[in-house]
Amino acid sequence: MRIGVISDTHGHTANTLAAVRMLESLEVAAVLHCGDICSLQIPALFRAWPTHFVFGNCDHDLDELRASIEKLGLACYGLFGNLELAGRHIALLHSHDARLFQQVCSCGDYDLVCYGHTHVAEQHRVGKTLVLNPGALYRANPHSIAYVDLETMEASIIKL
Repeated sequence: MRIGVISDTHGHTANTLAAVRMLESLEVAAVLHCGDICSLQIPALFRAWPTHFVFGNCDHDLDELRASIEKLGLACYGLFGNLELAGRHIALLHSHDARLFQQVCSCGDYDLVCYGHTHVAEQHRVGKTLVLNPGALYRANPHSIAYVDLETMEASIIKL
């Protein structure tokens, strides 16, 4: 199973549409959004996939944002997502809570930790855990997303 990972859309529809087109070409089976959605219009752009959202530090009106996500049949976890896809344990968070982020990365309970907030794409391993930031679709140069093959646990960062 191949999944797409995005973060920090900050309500920018044009940049997000470019990411959606790339995700379509990659034929991902699901999408993870690592927070800072910042617009009620953004979740609808991902309705083609089972999409999992967490909130970031720039997300406001959380009840309204959660309602718009859930109305589309998509998943909203609040500030922290603990999910399983294709037998892999995945943590999804924005990482603006540095202590929680460090704890999740080092606990050894997750195969994959996806995070945002820094607007810098990167990946590294902590023991068996792949820690991945897909970069950002706003205030980043270049804009980027990522995808992960959950069978091999290999990730690629794609510049848009």
